[in-house]
Amino acid sequence: MLYTEQTPNPETLKFVMNRILYKGIADFKTADMAYNWSPIASALFEFPFVKGVYLCNNFITITKETSFDWNDIMLELKEYIKSYVAEGKPVINEGFQEYIDNLEKESGAIQYNEADAELVKRIRELIDTYVKPAVEMDGGNIEFKAYDQGVVYVIMQGSCSGCPSSTVTLKAGIEGMLKRMIPEVKEVVSEMG
Repeated sequence: MLYTEQTPNPETLKFVMNRILYKGIADFKTADMAYNWSPIASALFEFPFVKGVYLCNNFITITKETSFDWNDIMLELKEYIKSYVAEGKPVINEGFQEYIDNLEKESGAIQYNEADAELVKRIRELIDTYVKPAVEMDGGNIEFKAYDQGVVYVIMQGSCSGCPSSTVTLKAGIEGMLKRMIPEVKEVVSEMG
């Protein structure tokens, strides 16, 4: 079974399956990265209208090129994904998570001053408990990136990346909640994933 859900981003659509596709998060912004790590994402990039592929648990969020209309391409994508999964073809290549973990280690992905370790732990727990599930329902993801002198840096992925309403969600929702619950937080800033 496969159905679609709208996301707040008009350029993305969430394709939801009744089974787990990938336990984790796989965000492919380029066909090259998809080619190396995800047979399904690589195949989806073959469509001229696919600009990005984001996989998480039981859904795939696809970002389309702006010159195409969902009404013209949704059914084709839906059928393709349904038959791909039904045939039991691979979704993510072995070693992908290790690759991502190594990238994060090399880039020092999570950054903060050691004196702020307890504060960062509380911020990350709030994001994981309250924000991440809501963002996931919209076909996206949010990850803590860094904390520096009252500013929380996060990465928006999937439908949230480049979404017109993600700025409002970020400022009114996430920043407001973090400021209320952790007075040291002054601002939340998003970096594209």
